[in-house]
Amino acid sequence: MVVADGAPPVIEPKIAPPLSETIARPSPPDPTPTPILYTTFTRSEKRLITLLLGLATITSPLTATIYFPLLPLLRTHFHTSAQAINLTIIIYIIFQAISPSIFGPLSDSLGRRPVYLVTLALYVAGNLGLAVNKDIYSVLVALRALQSLGASAAFAVSYGVVADVCVPSERGRMLGPVSMALNLGACVGPAVGGWVAYTSGSYEWVFWALVIVGGILWLGVAALLPETARSVVGNGSGRKSQSWWERSWWSMGKHWVKRRKKEEREKPKASPGDNGTSRSFLERCRIQNPLACLRMIFYPDTFLALWMHGSFYTVDYSLVTAVPDIYKDIYHFNELKIGLSYLPRGVGIIIGGYCSGKLMDYNYKVTARKIGWTVDKVSGDDLNRFPIEHARSRGSLWLLAISTATLVGYGWVVGGQAHVSVPLILQFIQGFWGTYFYTTYNTLLVDVFPESPSTAAAAASITRCAMAAAGIAVLQPLRCGSLGGRV
Repeated sequence: MVVADGAPPVIEPKIAPPLSETIARPSPPDPTPTPILYTTFTRSEKRLITLLLGLATITSPLTATIYFPLLPLLRTHFHTSAQAINLTIIIYIIFQAISPSIFGPLSDSLGRRPVYLVTLALYVAGNLGLAVNKDIYSVLVALRALQSLGASAAFAVSYGVVADVCVPSERGRMLGPVSMALNLGACVGPAVGGWVAYTSGSYEWVFWALVIVGGILWLGVAALLPETARSVVGNGSGRKSQSWWERSWWSMGKHWVKRRKKEEREKPKASPGDNGTSRSFLERCRIQNPLACLRMIFYPDTFLALWMHGSFYTVDYSLVTAVPDIYKDIYHFNELKIGLSYLPRGVGIIIGGYCSGKLMDYNYKVTARKIGWTVDKVSGDDLNRFPIEHARSRGSLWLLAISTATLVGYGWVVGGQAHVSVPLILQFIQGFWGTYFYTTYNTLLVDVFPESPSTAAAAASITRCAMAAAGIAVLQPLRCGSLGGRV
């Protein structure tokens, strides 16, 4: 409106807004709630954890397989029989079962990191004693038990760590590299043991090398491995409220540099989804019932998964303990060649570990697509509603037929003294598929016991080691009689 100079302003009447605009509109609906994160560990942290898990769990297969080429040397050095030296293998297997039953449940309550540090320290002590023991057979047996006690818990604890930081649909992605690194010991161990036995004619340097390996791994875990147990740090957010001495050395250094005084004044609040507890370290130190994992064995579905897992481990262990006798008596290999004869199996295990992780995740996605399930990669799927048993066991019948045919063929070609390349190729195939079976079914056990994954892995360790010990005890006299009759 234009107003002339000096004229009073003209007030225009206000037009009432439409009635529809004066009625109060309903408030917009609340935004979708933020999904609860299954884990706050970043991708780079998971990569570091994967590397540390693989290196920490290498102790068990490395220690078990590096020992096999030394068997003839130990028989001569300690002036004892093959059955007496094989007793040290059975003792090792027995403590392979005992160790996870103690330290697996303990890691579920106390935490993964302190259990790793304690068991690696026991491992170093056992190897140190074996290196300085010269001629006492009873000490050899006792120290093999201590060595196994320290080395064998890492398997169960590592599966617990994977369950802590990975949603079910992506666990294969982490377990694949862990299995590759873990089974690198199965590949390298026999070759190193055979080379040392052949070049030096002495076993002490093998155990000194294991002392060095154990010491380096202890330092790596102490410096870099964060706590992951969900009972302690929840989805990872509870790490900020840990005491300084419960953290990794790297985390302690960052904490010291970044406004230490302010963090002490203001206690961090737990983020949504943090399931960690506020129990003190001493309260968490209560040792769980080591028989808790035995109860899991008697559930019908768990028993079937354990049977599949343990059967393939028993077959694999029976094969590797027979290799020194087979290749020495039939193919007349020396200690170095006996050690190298384990390489095809080791390569098969490494490749099988990688492929197993990929195949597990693929089977999970295929199963979800068939039932119209949307995979939740943020909060994790509800496995009470998802058919995880079908996802993990998909295709097992075909693979079981292939593995069984390989095993029968191995016995046939060895009995017929076929060319040495044939049993070596079959060892590669058996290592590949054997790894798939006991990795997949052990993962299934962890899936169905999400609150106590390391306890579930301990149940698997008890079952497979008991079956392997029984298998070796039964098959050893039969094998010795068969080979003795041939040569």
